[in-house]
Amino acid sequence: MPDRDAPGPPPDRAPPHQAVLSRVLTGLLDDVQAHSGAVYVFDPGENVLVMAAIAGLPRVFAAPWERVGLAAPIPVADAVRERRLVWVGGEEEMAGRYPRIAVVLPYPFALAALPVATADTVYGAVYTTWPGSHPSDLSRTERERLTAACDRLAEYMEWAAGQGRPVRPVSGVRPVEPPPGEVRAAEAARMAARLPYGLCALDIDGRVEYANQAAADLLGVPVDRLLGTPPWLTLPWLNDPMYEDRYRAALLSQQITSFVALRPPGDWLSFRLYPSTTGLTVRITRARATPRGGRPPRDDGEGPGRLVTISHVLSLASALTEAVGVQDVVDLVADEIMPAVGSRTLVMLGSSGGRLHVLGQRGYEDPAVVDRFDGMPLTAHTPGVRALLTGVPGFFESRGQLERLYPARFATPDGMAAWAYLPLVASGRPVGTCVLGYAEERTFTAEERAVLTSVGGLIAQALERALLYDAKHRLAHGLQEALLPHTLPELPGLEVAARYLPGTQGMDIGGDFYDLLPVGTEAAAVIGDVQGHNVTAAGLMGQVRTAVRAYTAVGQTPGRVMESTNRLLVDLAAERFASCIYLRLDTARGRALLARAGHPQPLLMAPEGRVRPLDLAGGPLLGIEADAVYPTTEVPLPPGSVLALYTDGLVEVAGVDLDESVAAVADRLAEFGGRPLEEVADRLVRHVQETQGRTDDVALLLLRPR
Repeated sequence: MPDRDAPGPPPDRAPPHQAVLSRVLTGLLDDVQAHSGAVYVFDPGENVLVMAAIAGLPRVFAAPWERVGLAAPIPVADAVRERRLVWVGGEEEMAGRYPRIAVVLPYPFALAALPVATADTVYGAVYTTWPGSHPSDLSRTERERLTAACDRLAEYMEWAAGQGRPVRPVSGVRPVEPPPGEVRAAEAARMAARLPYGLCALDIDGRVEYANQAAADLLGVPVDRLLGTPPWLTLPWLNDPMYEDRYRAALLSQQITSFVALRPPGDWLSFRLYPSTTGLTVRITRARATPRGGRPPRDDGEGPGRLVTISHVLSLASALTEAVGVQDVVDLVADEIMPAVGSRTLVMLGSSGGRLHVLGQRGYEDPAVVDRFDGMPLTAHTPGVRALLTGVPGFFESRGQLERLYPARFATPDGMAAWAYLPLVASGRPVGTCVLGYAEERTFTAEERAVLTSVGGLIAQALERALLYDAKHRLAHGLQEALLPHTLPELPGLEVAARYLPGTQGMDIGGDFYDLLPVGTEAAAVIGDVQGHNVTAAGLMGQVRTAVRAYTAVGQTPGRVMESTNRLLVDLAAERFASCIYLRLDTARGRALLARAGHPQPLLMAPEGRVRPLDLAGGPLLGIEADAVYPTTEVPLPPGSVLALYTDGLVEVAGVDLDESVAAVADRLAEFGGRPLEEVADRLVRHVQETQGRTDDVALLLLRPR
């Protein structure tokens, strides 16, 4: 059960859940000699993990991850989704696997995250951290103790749920109180008072618990003013992100850190921070010399809440760099911001043609609630329009507060109780409004307003890029769709199927193409791949396809069609090359003549089901050598056989041997090749879509003589 010393809660009543979570966390950290950790409770209604207890670190350090969506790319979410222990062995591994965390916490530490779950139900998650000096691998003993503790906690949560008292997420993280010290306070104070340098003791949240007289003299304030508050509140000249970063680095890495600060008007002081799992000891001395390039810190009067602001802003900034299109921005804001700030709904609004348009939403089961505002004129008296036009955010803490300023039919359509309207302004131009809805009335503190306003600026920049990308994307796809055949002709004695998949990166367009056309009583087919994945590649693809059709129409043989197309590309000086296979199919005689220009070998399935790659002679890529020759190869193609022509995107996968990849496609063709070709094409394409690491576009053309 959850506590090593207590086998389980008494049967008549459950202990306070948070107290149990804190005891389990404390015991776990002691078992594995970790210096910090936290327990999350899963909220299935909102599909988020909510932090319930934290130990060893201030709550502000974990502010961006107090509420974590299951889709978030962070260790605790991965541990729950994949039902496994996630281990991150150090600073470099964290930067490679979880860059969003590394941006906010760029310090040397190791981390383990585990799900709290039974075989059937997920109840939450746990993470623990070690100093950067921890070995890069988790020991077997540590792994077993972590797993056992999470299993005990899952059993407790299962028991509580069975008793009708489930462990539910609650507002506010419970910090685990450190155990009392062993040295008497009075004796420690007398010892520290005798030291010739300044000495302060800070608790885990940065509050000064003790300061000797030497520290007070150096800092220039009485001891009683220092006690009970963080030093950066009492001393404005210490209120600087650089110094706070050293404080965070010491606690998280459990390594000694130091910095030099200027006490106005001209006294430089040296601070050396000695961390432990219960707080910090700070040694203060006069600096021997003014540091080169040193500058007095800002005295801007902001409080320690700026730690939360910096963490949230850095985390979202890192996430938004991954956004490509508008839907990516909507999804990232929903996955990253909604769990962090506790909002229930999200609407992203843009504007064009003098009207508002809904770009995306999350949290509304009935889309009609949001759609009624799509197309609303910018002259309407609504909070969304006002935020867009004025660039001033709107925070409404209750329904009544909002309806006093705006008509009820515009102000409260969604059943929420509080709202934040964030203007999205990029490059001095309004691009939209982000609306966050809350299920309960709330007070927006000055700190939260500052965080959300900063976040709105980051969203605006990402949204501006995404809108431009989507516009180019629509243009490029329109061009490509116009160049590829919309349908394939029905030819007597021939069953055909074709598919095209865009790439998974960049503009999602490319130079892959295919075509099928009648030639008297025969048929001609072509498949090719022009180098590149942009509008230029798509345009050149259209020229190649048109040239092949023209040379086919004048009766050229397969080899001559390839030679003529090659000379055309050389003459165009397009500085791009193309691979290609062209064939002439005589279904009456059951044969095909093929010519190849640097293209992957096609696959041929015999009527009895055996599949083999063809070994076609060929010439160089089109567009390289004007006098290149392309020999033709005759291949028997009896009724019931299947000829599979494809581009390299079907078989080239990062980290996979090419021969193995071709063999896998051949196996899939052998397995399903006897079915209708439309189904066969779907099976092959599905195989590609399920393959991890694919980035290229894919064209596929299947031919079967009847």
